Amino acid sequence: MTQLILLFCVLLAAIVSTPVAERVGVPQPVLMTLIGIVLAVLPFVPNVTIAPDLILPLVLPPLIYAAAQRSTTRYFRANSRVILLLAVFLVLVTTAAVALACHWIVPALPVGAAIALGALVSPPDPIAAAAVASSVGLPRRLMGILETEGLFNDVTALVVYGLAVDAVVKGSFSTLEAVERLVLSAVLAVVLGVGLGWLSGKVMGLLHDPTLQVALSLLVPFAAYILADELHGSGMLAVLVCSLWINDQTVGADDVGYRLVGEAFWDVVELLISGMAFGLIGLELASVLSTVGRHWTSMIGDAALVIVVVVGVRLLWLLPGAWVTHSWDRARGVREEAAPIGWRESVVLWWSGMRGVASVALALALPYTVDGGGAFPQRSEIVFVAFCVVLFTLLVQGLTLPAVVRRLGLSRDQDAEDAAERQLWYRVSKAGLRRLKELAAAEEIPDDLVDRLKQRQTDRLARHRPDMYDEEQQRELRERVSRVKQFAEVEQAMLAAGRQEMQVARMEPGADPELVDRVIRKLDLRSNPR
Repeated sequence: MTQLILLFCVLLAAIVSTPVAERVGVPQPVLMTLIGIVLAVLPFVPNVTIAPDLILPLVLPPLIYAAAQRSTTRYFRANSRVILLLAVFLVLVTTAAVALACHWIVPALPVGAAIALGALVSPPDPIAAAAVASSVGLPRRLMGILETEGLFNDVTALVVYGLAVDAVVKGSFSTLEAVERLVLSAVLAVVLGVGLGWLSGKVMGLLHDPTLQVALSLLVPFAAYILADELHGSGMLAVLVCSLWINDQTVGADDVGYRLVGEAFWDVVELLISGMAFGLIGLELASVLSTVGRHWTSMIGDAALVIVVVVGVRLLWLLPGAWVTHSWDRARGVREEAAPIGWRESVVLWWSGMRGVASVALALALPYTVDGGGAFPQRSEIVFVAFCVVLFTLLVQGLTLPAVVRRLGLSRDQDAEDAAERQLWYRVSKAGLRRLKELAAAEEIPDDLVDRLKQRQTDRLARHRPDMYDEEQQRELRERVSRVKQFAEVEQAMLAAGRQEMQVARMEPGADPELVDRVIRKLDLRSNPR
């Protein structure tokens, strides 16, 4: 089997594993990791030879970009304290705790190498956590915490990791230089992210074609990461800021084509790249075991201690942190949008802290030698321990998280979500009525047309706020809704017949397929996807 065939198999598994994971109740990232492990132990499957320094820039930028598109800058500002507590302070505390534990069990291990190990295992993976959490139906508040934490914790971990590795390689370390580098890296990333986001928005405005705009959006995260990395800034933060800027400042309410094409495109990108990334975790296991050789059994104890520290520190941080935050908010009469409430939510957040592709990539990217020609201290042991942490958190925590959620009685409040969605549709209907009134006053619109449009919008309004009408009005509404539903069903059947006719026309001699496809697309846009 060649590398190309192996890549094809992993991508195919990413597609097929999605419905399989839903059917068997196993999170897709966990299932892809297991598939990778199975492939790794097969004798005819070659070892993966992707350069470690290419894993991060190839995998994380598009995944971070896609995840950030589902959020807003206002959401991050509103939850800045959660970001500081989890994505910054918890990463630093975990790094320090792991470094102390490693230095205690292996006194010969340099402090810089121990800190590098702590940094690369400290950040939970945003893709794994979000995928696993969504599969068990967590409340939106907890999903928001996991996604917010995951988008920022890699930034902190990557900077600390880089400083620690440089200290080991160069043999020197300056606290002042480390702080300066941390601040400069963040500031530079924000400036680059905003600048590239602004420039991308201007270029998108000139392209007009949604296909070209989405194609450009694929290049943007890689450009942001590479530019920031070359200038010694935080590539991950630059991608995050750039994505948020484009989503908040560039994409307008009327950019329907861009959203339709972009949403489908990025769903495919996220599916394939995340599937490949978690499959790669399993595939790399064979390389790691071959690197450490038969000595891996003697490292199990060290790996177990690091796992206990990583998992334990998160619990010890979350439980009192959630209580202090909630008490402080109640005392001030405010509430953080994504703050955990109660010990049950904190326990779920604790058990959702799964490590993933970033930890693997950082472990494999450790240099083999230091300045002067010597070997990087304990490199193979660090890589092995990192893989043990990733596999434990992904497989053990990922597989047992559904049971933990059920045991604690935490699940998404579907009634509350439905009520919130109805309120949004109510606002849509009111906005439409206001605009209709403005147009009727400013333009010569026939009265019968205004009445028909007003009646349709009023019916939509009543469906979402039936409490505004008495029983007689509600009965009339139900009758009209029944007629509208029947009308919509007949209209959809007519549109389907039109699409079938175009499929026939597409195969006729002399037909222009591109022209036919243009008509089909317009029919698709008018069709109800349900």
